[in-house]
Amino acid sequence: QVQLVESGGGSVQAGGSLRLSCGVSGDTYRRYCMGWFRQAPGKEREGLVTFYDFGERTYVADSVKGRFTLSRDNAKNTLYLQMNSLKPEDTAVYYCAAQGPLTLHNPYCPSGRSAYTYWGQGTQVTVSS
Repeated sequence: QVQLVESGGGSVQAGGSLRLSCGVSGDTYRRYCMGWFRQAPGKEREGLVTFYDFGERTYVADSVKGRFTLSRDNAKNTLYLQMNSLKPEDTAVYYCAAQGPLTLHNPYCPSGRSAYTYWGQGTQVTVSS
């Protein structure tokens, strides 16, 4: 079982950048499908990036492709989401999620929220025009 804690949200102007962190405790993230999701007011929770150990089967939503980038610090068991060229429509609560531990080799990690068991508390991102 893992615990997830997001941080790094805030308010920025359009075109700006933020880096979100997801601190993972209780187990290594490398045994889990991991995902970054967001939920805007009145909208469904949207999968942005899902991956297993930064493998080739990483999913990236079209809405953030080319603007959002994953990175990691294995020593800290922490994942990062670098968000560049932010737009007002990126305003949402951002969540880190995990499912596992998995025993499959290089599994595909779904982009739907129902596939994930463990969730952080979320961090608010607000982008003004």
